[in-house]
Amino acid sequence: MAGHKRGKPGRKPLDPALPRKVIRYELAEEERVCQTDGSVLVEIGVEVSEQLDIIPQKVQVIRHERVKYACQKCDQGMKVTPARARIIPKGLFTEGALAWFVVSKYIDGLPLYRIAALLRRFGGDISRNTLAASVVRLGHSVQPVINLMRDVMLDSEIGFGDETTVQVLKELGRAPQTKSYVWVQMNGSGPPVRLFTYAPGRSQQLGADVWAGMRHGAVLMTDGYKPYDTIAKANALVHLGCWAHCRRYFVEAEAALPKEARGRHQPSTQFIYLIGKLYAAESHADKKPHWRARLRRRYSRAVLTKIRALLDEYLETTAPTGLLGKALNYTAGQWPKLIPYVENPAWPVDNNLCENMIRPFVVGERHGFFRTP
Repeated sequence: MAGHKRGKPGRKPLDPALPRKVIRYELAEEERVCQTDGSVLVEIGVEVSEQLDIIPQKVQVIRHERVKYACQKCDQGMKVTPARARIIPKGLFTEGALAWFVVSKYIDGLPLYRIAALLRRFGGDISRNTLAASVVRLGHSVQPVINLMRDVMLDSEIGFGDETTVQVLKELGRAPQTKSYVWVQMNGSGPPVRLFTYAPGRSQQLGADVWAGMRHGAVLMTDGYKPYDTIAKANALVHLGCWAHCRRYFVEAEAALPKEARGRHQPSTQFIYLIGKLYAAESHADKKPHWRARLRRRYSRAVLTKIRALLDEYLETTAPTGLLGKALNYTAGQWPKLIPYVENPAWPVDNNLCENMIRPFVVGERHGFFRTP
């Protein structure tokens, strides 16, 4: 009996929402003849194949002509059509061009000198200094929108927080080597908001300023950085801890073991296995969201009980200085914030959404070398 041969997966279809340009290929009239009896062939359908086409950047100049009018009988009655409002008054670039600069720099991680090189390739000879000045002016122009976004963020029922380092040159009163920070905020309810706020450090007071005004009783998901505890307490927030951070510490402890010593008998492996069960429940609930509350209540709670018992067992016999001890003590310290998520199906299990949001910024930081004020 022949064995089963797995077929190759079919090609993923192209997004039906993309615009389509249809090119029809027809036989010449003299070819539309039946070879059997000479009758004229009629169209009965089409065979379709699709290709993805990309239109490269196109640089063009928009010439604005404001018509002037004058009275034919006197020299006093002259009018000029008002100028269209621009986001940067008298700016060199259209709003579409500015949007492309910002997306290329902050989402795609392209520094301005590479954006300038791309423009030159398509015929736009613009210096990086001109681009930089326009990006700064654009930031000032959209500040009212950012303020509204912050209002939405602070009024959300669920918030995520994190921070990352950034190096800034030419900042008044600070050495170029001084480490600065960007505080990252995103919401998990309502219209999606993503905010990056620069601060000269990551002190408790700076964090408190960033999160000041958060809706009382809302949920805050963060890692174990201490200032977030004070922020949550000051704003009467439900503070959730991140299971992904806990798992990461145990993965580091497992990775430090010699390969021949690894196995399910190792404490780090046991914790990774149990935490994996929590995520398996979440993965299953993603497919059937209406089951999430029941899964957490009946299944995840039981897994948490096992994790807590294992935690208590190894805390008594493990030195706190090693990688395993660090993982155990971090998890024990975060425990009051790690378990409440099972009480509400809308609450997150980790801070991965916020951490993933930071990655494009970090890539841009790496490619852009440094920031300037």
